[in-house]
Amino acid sequence: MPRVKDVPATRNSSAESLTQVVGKSELIKKVVEECATELFVVNTVLKEQLDRPTSQAEVASAVQKSEAVEAKVQDSAEELTKVNEALVGEVRERQVLEHQLEASRAQEHAARHAAFHDPLTSLPNRVLFNDRLEHGLAQARRHGWTIAVMFIDLDAFKAINDTHGHEVGDKVLKTIASRLQKMTREEDTVSRHGGDEFLYLLSELKSTADAAAIAQKIIQTLSQPCDVLGGEIPGLSVKPSIGIALCPGDALSADDLVKCADKAMYRAKRDRSGFAFSADLDLPLVD
Repeated sequence: MPRVKDVPATRNSSAESLTQVVGKSELIKKVVEECATELFVVNTVLKEQLDRPTSQAEVASAVQKSEAVEAKVQDSAEELTKVNEALVGEVRERQVLEHQLEASRAQEHAARHAAFHDPLTSLPNRVLFNDRLEHGLAQARRHGWTIAVMFIDLDAFKAINDTHGHEVGDKVLKTIASRLQKMTREEDTVSRHGGDEFLYLLSELKSTADAAAIAQKIIQTLSQPCDVLGGEIPGLSVKPSIGIALCPGDALSADDLVKCADKAMYRAKRDRSGFAFSADLDLPLVD
């Protein structure tokens, strides 16, 4: 039968695993159960001896056995206290590690988001947009799809900054970004290209007419008044000019597709037409 002294000493150490501590607790539990059995046997003997004449030696032997079992139970109780303390320490350490892991994941997520998103609008930045555009081009080549890039510029946005200040201008940009994001399909991507310029990637485009309809919807949505500073500046609105380039019709690479859309945007801005297709340019525009 195992003795308490045979149970390995519990170490309050971070290197000790919870499984090992639980194993020690089970071993101590077994010792206590065996001690209880021994106490039952000893008590039974003592009761039998009370019912008949016994010698002093027999009583002394029974008492000695009872005291030995009592000592084992006491040792087991002390060892079990150590095990419980180790369990508490292990649980506390694991909680600390879990909190540290959660904090590390949160920092990683924040760093990843900062690396691929615009800090003002939280829209995908150029890096993420280019990655998704390259993926879209690969999918288009594989499946024979048509995709479109829209280059969106906010007309006269500089006047808002000059008249009302950059705080108001930033709020307008956030409002525009939010509107664009809400009308973006799951498979599409809208990105802040820089300043008051945005890029819009349309995947699996069915027809040129669909691109024109989406551009018209963007113009109508973005032209609505922006409620900034609690409505203190009523009627503040911007009108976008949009250039549209298609793949494979206008360009086959990501850079060329964006350049074609950029040139088409300048044509739309010059003609005040709202939007223009790269394929409709009759003369090359200077970069």
